[in-house]
Amino acid sequence: MKDLSMHIMDILQNSTRAKANNITLEVLENHDADTLTLIFKDDGCGMSAETVEKVINPFFTTRTTRKVGLGLPLLKQNTEQTGGSMKIESELGVGTTVTAVFGLTHLDRPPMGDLAGTMVLTIAAHPEIHFVFHFQRVKDGKEEVEYVLDTDEVYEALDGVSLQEPEVMAYLKEMVEENIK
Repeated sequence: MKDLSMHIMDILQNSTRAKANNITLEVLENHDADTLTLIFKDDGCGMSAETVEKVINPFFTTRTTRKVGLGLPLLKQNTEQTGGSMKIESELGVGTTVTAVFGLTHLDRPPMGDLAGTMVLTIAAHPEIHFVFHFQRVKDGKEEVEYVLDTDEVYEALDGVSLQEPEVMAYLKEMVEENIK
């Protein structure tokens, strides 16, 4: 995957396939610690401890349409190439949390890509799911940027207008981009 937004889309899609009703993505950019942390939380079907151990193997997948699952193994590889790590916590019937930590300024860290577009497309494709997107940037010991997009608040503000309307999607994308600069 050429950028992190593609990893993000893949993991968010895993959560939607796991029948999650609530999905949270936290993007924590800490310049002081030189880390970029992605935390995905969902309340989907979860995984057994045995499955959690297997999902980082590219030749394991729960999908029936193909025989390999590269998303989590590639994410893990990309974190480790930057001196970071990946952790998966899951419980059957409760949900899953994936935490991926990258070296923020490491030469091998993939670029972020279109984070705002990825979030808006995923949200629009799954209006039945409650999404929370949290972005935070810390620099020189201070919180420089903090932004939260909560689809409950978006739907309330739209007052019946579909989030899938192209104008609404464009506006949301622009809003996210402006707030995470």
